[in-house]
Amino acid sequence: MKVAYLIEPPFNYVDEAGDVTGCDVDLARYVLDKLDIDDVEFVETEFAQLLPGLARNDWQMTTGLFASRERQRIALFSRPIWALPDGLLVRMEDAQSLAGYSSLAVSGEPKLAVIRNQVQHATALEFGVRPAQFRVFETYADAAQAVQDGTVTAFASVAQAHKGYLQTRAATGLAVIHVPLFERAPALGCFAFARAATDLRDRVDHVLNSFIGSTEHRRLVKTFGFADAEVDRVL
Repeated sequence: MKVAYLIEPPFNYVDEAGDVTGCDVDLARYVLDKLDIDDVEFVETEFAQLLPGLARNDWQMTTGLFASRERQRIALFSRPIWALPDGLLVRMEDAQSLAGYSSLAVSGEPKLAVIRNQVQHATALEFGVRPAQFRVFETYADAAQAVQDGTVTAFASVAQAHKGYLQTRAATGLAVIHVPLFERAPALGCFAFARAATDLRDRVDHVLNSFIGSTEHRRLVKTFGFADAEVDRVL
């Protein structure tokens, strides 16, 4: 069985030993082991290929992503595995002047990095960021590097992903700004499956329903920086 992921610590990444790990990866491993699925391959891809790959049967499951209404029309989703707010990755010298999507829209000058097809693009548009301000990237690493280089002012993604990036990379001079909850409340992330894979989705949900929120689950995700309060959002 193949499970697709993209490099986005602390959810999914390759450690110094060359092993694929992360809170989503390790949770998927736990679930599939409980389902007696022993032969599992984690396949690295770009975000824009996650759902098309399910449709082509390149893989049978993906690690967590937001279960938006648009995505629910083309894929099945598990019960939520996390609920997290957005954040902006910025240079420290810009941190005091930015407070969310609206602050980027005020002057119309700052450039905002987003990953192709991620929901932060649409959210930023809702709060006045103009199309000409966006710079679209295929990978997290490229977008983060654009902030580091000064090519863009900020990079919109999940705040926890930005924190994970700063912890695992030698990135200096960068900071994370939490997007205000009135702009975007914590959104639900789920494993994704092909539309026809109802049996697999249901079996995964059966394991998740008894594991999410347990002492063992809390211990697993704490390793990757998730507090009990963040786990409690999906109970």
